Amino acid sequence: MTKFVTYTTPVITLGSENSIHETISLMKKNDIKRIVVINDVNIPVGIVTERDIGKFLESDRTTRTLDKITLNEIMSRHIITITNDQEELLVQCAIRMDAFQISSIVVVDNDGELIGIVTKSDLVKSFSTSFRGIYKVKNYMNTKMITCRKSDSLPFALSALNKNMISRLVVTDNDGKPVGVISYDTFLKNSEYFKFGTRTETALEYLPLKTSAKELQVGDLIGDELLTIESEEDLAKAAKLMTQYKISGVPVVDHRGNLEGMISATDVIHAYHEVKVHAVMQKQDPHFT
Repeated sequence: MTKFVTYTTPVITLGSENSIHETISLMKKNDIKRIVVINDVNIPVGIVTERDIGKFLESDRTTRTLDKITLNEIMSRHIITITNDQEELLVQCAIRMDAFQISSIVVVDNDGELIGIVTKSDLVKSFSTSFRGIYKVKNYMNTKMITCRKSDSLPFALSALNKNMISRLVVTDNDGKPVGVISYDTFLKNSEYFKFGTRTETALEYLPLKTSAKELQVGDLIGDELLTIESEEDLAKAAKLMTQYKISGVPVVDHRGNLEGMISATDVIHAYHEVKVHAVMQKQDPHFT
């Protein structure tokens, strides 16, 4: 494992022969959501995220322990890189993230060796300070959401995440008002494996949690407090909340607390991509809004 000087996000690396056990342990220790996989000459060859782990472990039907499953089996080999001499590096990263619907860009030198990584979190933090007062939350929020109830089972919630290829579900009460959010991060941080790091855990037991927890409901894992934002608020404020509380999505509500949508890091990246284009168009045509 190697740690490099990076832009704002620590980049932690492993080799393809390393295990899921080692990956989960490093994610926990460093409070990160992805590991870059490199070869023996420091060339990035893949990336593994929380979502990759969750999806693989839900579908794996072997009895292997997690220290026997290598990253070679689960890593994504389709990584997008950018050289560190690129002009307007963060804007270029936003364009690539938006185009390829990915959550990070690996930064390399002209020889292809790993230098660092730029994540959605980095761009969200940058947006919160650089683009205040330009857009409102309603301009970019997603009104098509997948929700669940507090009474739904954990296997149901995990299946919904994987089936819809999303990172979080908004949890609602019987009146449709948001009461929480459950994500891959929720599963990882509440898993007994993640808490104690036992090597005896198998893929079948790991997600959804241990056998004794299969009767647990979504409501057993979410807290009583929920961070929300109104649709008329500044998008930069939403970005600041995500940065401050280390989250990647905030439910959007009206003044009565009714759910209107979700604003996520992905939406902020889309705005980051467009803000420069809109600035040029407005300069050329003052009537453009």
